[in-house]
Amino acid sequence: MAAQAEDSYLPFALASNQAGKIADKLEPTKTALTANGFTIAGEYAPFDGAYIVVVTNDELKKAAASHDRGGYVAAQRVSLTELGGKVQVSYTNPFYMAKAYHVDSKLPQTAAALKAALGHVQDFGPAKGLSEKGLAKYHYTFGMEYFDEPLELATKSSHEQAVATVEKNLNAKMGGASQVYRIDIPGTSQTLFGVGMKAPNEGKKYQDDKFIMSEIDFKPLRSTAHLPYEILVKDKDIEALHARFRIAINFPDLSMMGDNSFMNIMPTPDAIKELLTKVAGGKASSDF
Repeated sequence: MAAQAEDSYLPFALASNQAGKIADKLEPTKTALTANGFTIAGEYAPFDGAYIVVVTNDELKKAAASHDRGGYVAAQRVSLTELGGKVQVSYTNPFYMAKAYHVDSKLPQTAAALKAALGHVQDFGPAKGLSEKGLAKYHYTFGMEYFDEPLELATKSSHEQAVATVEKNLNAKMGGASQVYRIDIPGTSQTLFGVGMKAPNEGKKYQDDKFIMSEIDFKPLRSTAHLPYEILVKDKDIEALHARFRIAINFPDLSMMGDNSFMNIMPTPDAIKELLTKVAGGKASSDF
């Protein structure tokens, strides 16, 4: 007998794709989320025609507390994207994110609540999904970072000082970074920040949410819920996922070369590292 193929999973779920504008859909979307047990942690418009609502709940926070870098899973992202006279409402696949971030829980309540709140048409993302095992040990290719190889941005004298530094610099819009949300993980010394990134000038375009997405998010169903980026404060340490992991986990079939490829955003990992290091009050150094 042939061995049974492992199930594969995709990073995003399409909830609906109906005629209209974001302005028509935003409040009903938020109301449905809160009615289904979610707390809205933050929201922002990364660029025209796109809007992100970030939510959390008790199941997500409990999963985030399951290991000392589990905080990334505390935020699930819901996106509204205008395209062709319609609004695509999509969200991150909780199971996919849990496995990518090495969390034991499969987040069944969160998945059910998102479906109940927003609907579910199909999962989407790369042409071919990743297995549970593939997600747990994911990296894009040889020499590229894994989940457990983050950017170590800075270390402060206490958790409180680390959080205060990040919050102060995000509120000051340092280098074009801004705070989208903050989630404190109960029972841990983990605090997760969502970071919007804009280019203050053309020379900084490789850190810009709009520019990055214009290069990598080109399929008919848009992966806007890739945004925003995160900073995780764990105890006194301030870290972020390496862009070569954080981008690739949501776009694993993005080609290395050619149109709409990693080559077009080659300077982005260093640009993001430089910006987030500034926000953390650390000292920047190139990986290359």
